[in-house]
Amino acid sequence: MFLTKEEEKALDGEYGPGLQLAMRILVKLGDLFGAERLLPVRSAHVSGISYKTAGDAAIGFLEDLCEMGARASVLATTNPCGFDERLSGLLELPDHIVSAQKKLLALYEHLGLKMTLTCIPYYQFRPERGSHLAWAESSAVVYANSVMGAFTNREGAPSALAAAIAGRTPDYGLHRPENRQPGLLADFSFRPRDEVELWAAGFYVGQVARDAVPLLRGLKGLSDWELKGLGAAMASGGMTAMFTLEGPTEGLEKVEVGREEAASVLEKLSTAEEPDLVFLGCPHCSREELALLVEHLRGREVKRPFWICTSRHIRASCPELVKAIEASGALVVVDTCVVVSWVEKLGVDVVATNSPKAAYYLPGLSGVRVRLANMRECVELACSKGSG
Repeated sequence: MFLTKEEEKALDGEYGPGLQLAMRILVKLGDLFGAERLLPVRSAHVSGISYKTAGDAAIGFLEDLCEMGARASVLATTNPCGFDERLSGLLELPDHIVSAQKKLLALYEHLGLKMTLTCIPYYQFRPERGSHLAWAESSAVVYANSVMGAFTNREGAPSALAAAIAGRTPDYGLHRPENRQPGLLADFSFRPRDEVELWAAGFYVGQVARDAVPLLRGLKGLSDWELKGLGAAMASGGMTAMFTLEGPTEGLEKVEVGREEAASVLEKLSTAEEPDLVFLGCPHCSREELALLVEHLRGREVKRPFWICTSRHIRASCPELVKAIEASGALVVVDTCVVVSWVEKLGVDVVATNSPKAAYYLPGLSGVRVRLANMRECVELACSKGSG
């Protein structure tokens, strides 16, 4: 790999051991993937923020970095953590979990990362089209490449943090234009009835596309929040880091995507059981989703726990929507997501949501079952007493 003189000095430790370690991680990664150089990045987005998923190993690694004097050199945002302070009375987490989570956040903050604690940092800090990034949140990666026209690979937490410190990332994968061309034609032969069916079909595409960039034919007029959820579902179904809705189709392998494929995903991921908790916001809800939710909740009263997960930025930017939602008894939650929270500490067995991503990850992370339902149905479930 070719390094500039400044990069060589950093790798040799002339600018301190923290930057040196970050450079070693990036150079090793570049060597593994055949990169010829490092690229400057405009921002990094770091995962591994929740103590539930990161554990004590992350704390030790971050402590070492802080002792080495490492610090972010570019804008660096953070993924959701394990809880919202407002939920502390509900969750009643053991002291060691609370203290470990707070320590993890303090270490990231000491390293110069912004405590955005969201999987949708792009609504607050939106990169320019064509800019190179080092993002680790799978749903944000797909959105960045596919909707914003930015360039990022699907980073791991350590490589995204290293890129935040060094301000660089190896030039391989989706940073290179030739690797951003479609490799699979996903032909939608039906019009999805709602976001859940759309996203379930996207999950299926992720399964069959593997690491290819799928071109989705037959989908038109999708809103921003539908695209956000579609990318998240594809990334959960496989390794999809980018999709496109247009382009040449000649020579592409073709796969039919119909209602039957979406139904098969829903059958595997969803239960018909009554939920103990209803939640929306995986990925975190946008302002557009909050506005839609207000319409569905107008004049209604929530009768079972209903969490709406979003970012601090979104909640602060639309207080009138938040007030209208919480007037129903629902709770607008920030800093966390049910997927990386300690929801099992609430005694929850079944969660209802409109997110196939959540339905895929929650059983393994929290041991709960998931009922998939669209936004309107989630409101109905939240406002009904149920059989229990």
